[in-house]
Amino acid sequence: MRKKILVTGGAGFLGSHLCERLLNEGNEVVCLDNYFTGQKSNVVHLLNNPYFELIRHDVTMPFYIEVDEIYNLACPASPIHYQFNPIKTVKTSVMGAINMLGLAKRIKAKILQASTSEVYGDPQIHPQTESYWGHVNPIGERACYDEGKRAAETLFVNYHKQNNVRIKIMRIFNTYGPRMHPNDGRVVSNFIVQALKGEEITLYGDGQQSRSFCYYSDLIDGMIRLMNTGDEFTGPVNVGNPNEFTIRELAEKVIHLTGSKSKIITRPLPSDDPLQRQPDITLARQKLNWEPKIQLDEGLKHTIEYFKTIIK
Repeated sequence: MRKKILVTGGAGFLGSHLCERLLNEGNEVVCLDNYFTGQKSNVVHLLNNPYFELIRHDVTMPFYIEVDEIYNLACPASPIHYQFNPIKTVKTSVMGAINMLGLAKRIKAKILQASTSEVYGDPQIHPQTESYWGHVNPIGERACYDEGKRAAETLFVNYHKQNNVRIKIMRIFNTYGPRMHPNDGRVVSNFIVQALKGEEITLYGDGQQSRSFCYYSDLIDGMIRLMNTGDEFTGPVNVGNPNEFTIRELAEKVIHLTGSKSKIITRPLPSDDPLQRQPDITLARQKLNWEPKIQLDEGLKHTIEYFKTIIK
């Protein structure tokens, strides 16, 4: 049975990989994107597929279509992009959620929200479990994204309780891989681009802050597994790689794997930047039968090869 699936933010880094995977599984896919951070080049190879449709649209405006499932990924996810227009970022998270939930309610579609580990803010417990409420500065520089995603989760839960909308909430931890935007300011892409260009690699703070890095294919697998769970399971569920590395360790790995002669320099740590980030994926293991397969060295090699093709 071929499903018709809407992917908002479908021309972005993760969205484009999701569209590709869904098509490969025999579905019909409608990709929605306003191209603020998404790029048509990410999905141009899909345009010859008769079951793929690309539409330029902003989710802050209503959208009408008949589909079976909705993956709501529309929102800039890197600090450089979401801080560029913080009001627009909040609108995308909140109004986008309202518009997509309204659509799901009308057409009785199942809908998944791509939430984020940023709902935990600068966490005071480690690793982070789904029951942790978070530690977020509501008026900080990152709040437009953090609080926007938290509000979106609230909307999803209440559309489910009040209107019986079938929802899934996924909290995505740091993800990397081919099709990352080279100028998105995220640490993996920053380090790889700087290393390949022979530039100094910029560490913020002392580099001892930690992150857990999930390769895109593992993340997409977890996302589809979550959508395919029974209606009784709504999440939220953490999806990410629980193996934790300091940012300095990541920089050293990138220098080694690229064979770069780049030197590491330090800059002051930005405000509200989390010092630790590591998912507890117990729930994902139990409910999705999921855990990551690609570890950091292997994933970085694939990502470096991609960046070599686009860095001139």
